[in-house]
Amino acid sequence: MFEVKEKPKLVEKALLIGIQRPEMRPGEGGRLLAELRELVETLGIGIREDMLVPLRDATPHYLIGKGKASRIMERVKTEQYDVIVFDDDLSPAQQRNWERESGVCVIDRQEVILDIFAQRATTREAKLQVDLARMNYSLPRLKRAWTHLSRQRGGGTLMRGQGETQLEADRRMVQDRISRLRKDLATVVKQRGVQRSRRLKRPVPTAAIVGYTNAGKSSLLNTITGANVLAEDKLFATLDPTTRQCQLDTGQKLLISDTVGFLRRLPHDLVDAFRATLEEAVFSDFLIHVLDLTNPDIEEHHATTMEVLTGLGAHEKQVITVFNKVDQCDENDDSRLHTLRLQAPNACFVSARTGHGLPELMQKCAAMIAGELFEVELLIPHDRYDLISKLHAVDCVRSKKPAAEGVYLDCLLPAPLHKEMGAFARGKDHDAVAV
Repeated sequence: MFEVKEKPKLVEKALLIGIQRPEMRPGEGGRLLAELRELVETLGIGIREDMLVPLRDATPHYLIGKGKASRIMERVKTEQYDVIVFDDDLSPAQQRNWERESGVCVIDRQEVILDIFAQRATTREAKLQVDLARMNYSLPRLKRAWTHLSRQRGGGTLMRGQGETQLEADRRMVQDRISRLRKDLATVVKQRGVQRSRRLKRPVPTAAIVGYTNAGKSSLLNTITGANVLAEDKLFATLDPTTRQCQLDTGQKLLISDTVGFLRRLPHDLVDAFRATLEEAVFSDFLIHVLDLTNPDIEEHHATTMEVLTGLGAHEKQVITVFNKVDQCDENDDSRLHTLRLQAPNACFVSARTGHGLPELMQKCAAMIAGELFEVELLIPHDRYDLISKLHAVDCVRSKKPAAEGVYLDCLLPAPLHKEMGAFARGKDHDAVAV
C-alpha cells in the first residue's frame, strides 16, 4: 500500500495597502484597512504586512505617487510577497501597471469581496448574482487575463480589418455570458416574486433583519425562531435570504427574514446584483436594524446601512434598532453603553448568544404590528370550515364556541384578513376594535 500524502497548501504572502484620502476623517483609512484585513483573512490568504499610504491626489498610472509606488515594489521583491491587495478600487489600467512592474498578482477591495461572495453563495439565485457581478467586473479587465493579445484569427481584410483579435472575441463571449446571466436571474427573481406574493397573501406580518456584516443578524434569527441558519464570526457568512416564523406573546405569528450584510464600499455591481435579495427589506412590514455594540465604527456602520436602505427605497419603514453583543461588553464599555442608551432611548440592547434583552425586543415587534390587528367575533357557518382552518393556520383564533348556526370565534385579525372576514362579523352593528 502506498501512503498518499496531502499536497501542502500554498500559503500566500500578502501585502495590504490602505489609502488615507484628504476628505476622510482622521483614522478612517486605518479602520478601513483593518476591515480589509478581515476580508482577506476570510479568503484564507496569509497576510505578512499592511501599510497606510496618505494620498493627496490620485494618479492615473499607479493611483498613488510614483516614488511611493517604486518603494512598495522594491519591498515586494525584497520580502518576496506574491500578492498586493489595495483597499481602494483600481482601474483596469492601474491594475495592469502594478502587475507588470511588480511581477506579482495585484487585486483590489472589490475583487476580494467578489471572491468571498463566490465562495459563500449556495442558492441558484446567489450564484447567478455573483457570476453576473464577476462578469461585469472582468469585462474591462480582459487585457489583464491574456498574454496572447497579438494573435489574429478569422476574417479577412475586407471583413474585420486586420482580423479579430483574441481580446475582441473574448469580450464578445463575456458580453454574451452577461446577457444569459441576466435572463436566468430575471427568471429566478420572478420565481422569488411569486413566492413573495404568496407569502404576502397570507395574513402574517413580516420583518427583515438588516445591518452591517458580522453584526449578529443570523444569530439573532436563530435565537428568536429556533432556526439553524449558518452563523459564523466571519464577514458575509450569510448571502442567501432566509425566512423563518416565530410566535409573539400575543399569539400572533411573525415572519422574519435574514438578509445579506452591508459593507462600506460595497461594489456597485454587487448592490445591483443582490437587489432582489435585499428587496426582502423593501417588502417587509418593518425592519430590525442590528448593530454590533462592540465595534468602534458603529456609527459608520449605521450610516452605511441607512445609505443602502435609502437606495432600496426602504428608509421610510418603521425600524427597531437593536444593539447586539452586550454580553461581550466589559467595564471599559460602561460609559459608552450609557451614552448609547441616552442617544437611542427606544433601542433594544440584547445578546443573541445568551438571549439577554430578547423579551423586550419581541414586545417591540408585537407593538409594531398591534395597530394592524383587530379584535372581532366571527360566526362561521358549518359549511365553511375551510375558513376556520385558515384562521387557525395563522393563529388568529383566541377562543371558539360551537353553536347550531355555526361556530363562534373570538379572533385577533390582521388588516387583510379582517377585511376578508368582514361578512362573517357577528351582527350587523358589530364594530371591530383596533388593538
